[in-house]
Amino acid sequence: MSSSDHAPEPKRSSRPPRRGAPSGTSPVRRSVATARGLFTGDTPLPAPTLRWGLLLVAAGAVIAALVTLFVTGFDNNKIEAHTPGSPGEPVVDKEFGTAVKGDCLSWSKPDHSDLFKVRCDTKHMFEVAADVDMSKYPGKEFGPGSRFPDSLRLTELKEEHCVPAVQQYLGGKFDPRGRYIVGLMYPSPDGWQHGDRTLRCGLQYAASTGTPPSVGSAAEHDQSKVYGPGVCLGINQNLPTDPVDCAQVHAVEVVSTIDLGQRFQGGPPAKEEQDRFVEDECARTSADYLGGPDVVRNKTLTLFFDYLDARSWLAGSRKLDCMVGKGADREGFAPITGSAKGDILINGQAPQPPPNTGRSTPAPLPGAAPLPPQPQPR
Repeated sequence: MSSSDHAPEPKRSSRPPRRGAPSGTSPVRRSVATARGLFTGDTPLPAPTLRWGLLLVAAGAVIAALVTLFVTGFDNNKIEAHTPGSPGEPVVDKEFGTAVKGDCLSWSKPDHSDLFKVRCDTKHMFEVAADVDMSKYPGKEFGPGSRFPDSLRLTELKEEHCVPAVQQYLGGKFDPRGRYIVGLMYPSPDGWQHGDRTLRCGLQYAASTGTPPSVGSAAEHDQSKVYGPGVCLGINQNLPTDPVDCAQVHAVEVVSTIDLGQRFQGGPPAKEEQDRFVEDECARTSADYLGGPDVVRNKTLTLFFDYLDARSWLAGSRKLDCMVGKGADREGFAPITGSAKGDILINGQAPQPPPNTGRSTPAPLPGAAPLPPQPQPR
């Protein structure tokens, strides 16, 4: 996820206020702005540059730091590789799976000792982008009798070899904020001791924990990190995590997926233009999903949406999820139990609809919870 920049001075919306919405900054995006301030300490920030997605920076950093540890410890003398079409005939593979560029791999055992090849249009854990023979690396670092590299060195090797390999594999169109992360497979210490120096670079489905399966080749799919309507994302330390059943405690629920390609053609659209389009679509589709325009407000929830930066757009990503959740001041998201389509609990309590403010005060835009008083910029 891209790092945030220092925001310019807040700007008032040039659009006329819509019916039922206060003039100035949109409540949906203002609510998002408040959410971003939870972790940056910046309050308030200009609405067009604020996205709920930045709340995932901490979780994303953990994913990036640990990605090379997701696939580890293969004992090359014990790996069984299955070729597509002959699942019942395991072949003992003493050269680390014989996987080559374009192969998709899967496993079921925690130690990955049953590594096997599968068709990429079926569930798999890893898609190979390149194999790298480190025995050809200059110097003696990876020569005979060399020490097994530590996790820091493996991370450096991933950045040095796998990131460019994945870019080349995808024709220069890798979305760093999308559904995939760059992965590294490497020999076990025992395999290393027996002379195996082969690394395999590839793509894995992005997740905060574990290695969830993916379906379809990354080279052929839109890389947008979307989940689809009805999916709830779990919560850990007040941050969204991975999909869970909505009956379980979660941070947000996806109400719709918006295809920006239906509105924008050509180069990357400006954030402000994305905001206007996605904000309208999220408000409309959330009402359809939840059964009415006032449901989000009455349940004291807020609509959140991310944005597609230039790198994502140029990589071919076009989709964003609209989500509903509940901000918890500066502590992140509040835990929610149950789907927003029905009865929910927020922090273990049923939400109380805000009082009717009457005609003298414009009602919030559907999908926006009332905001607490905000400090004014100096």
